[in-house]
Amino acid sequence: MLSNQVDYLVTKLGLKPHPEGGYFSESYRSNEIIKCQPERFMGEHVYTTSIYYLLQQDNVSMFHRLKQDELWHHYVGSSVVIHILHPEEGYQRRTLGCTFEDELADYQVVVPQNTWFAAEVKDKTHFSLVGCTTAPGFDFSDWELANPEELALQYPQHRSLIERIMITHECSLA
Repeated sequence: MLSNQVDYLVTKLGLKPHPEGGYFSESYRSNEIIKCQPERFMGEHVYTTSIYYLLQQDNVSMFHRLKQDELWHHYVGSSVVIHILHPEEGYQRRTLGCTFEDELADYQVVVPQNTWFAAEVKDKTHFSLVGCTTAPGFDFSDWELANPEELALQYPQHRSLIERIMITHECSLA
């Protein structure tokens, strides 16, 4: 049953493997280009982009960061745990979901720009379909995958979390 639902969503939404884990497809890219954008961005950017993003069972979104804020919104399936390593505020565990049973879940979660974060399905027997929206619009030049050794040095108190997330995708710490 679960694989039928995932296969249906992969086909219906045209999902492809994402380099940080899971599956995605771009669902929206605005047509307008920002003429005067912040200098942290390389090249032209559109105003906003949005993707569908699917995680299943043991898939994770590995620790990465973006040059812009990213708004996550939940569509269907298990809640998602988002692990945020904020440079000033430290670790935050946010739960994204839309079930009445999960009182801690938020319908939307914002991950601030230049903040390391990872995500995983809360119920490891299920999947989750979410959406991610960025403004200015996403470009792969805005995306940085974490080096697990450097991230663990930066956040030594969260080494086991970083190791668990990164080992899921065969990135091990020395």
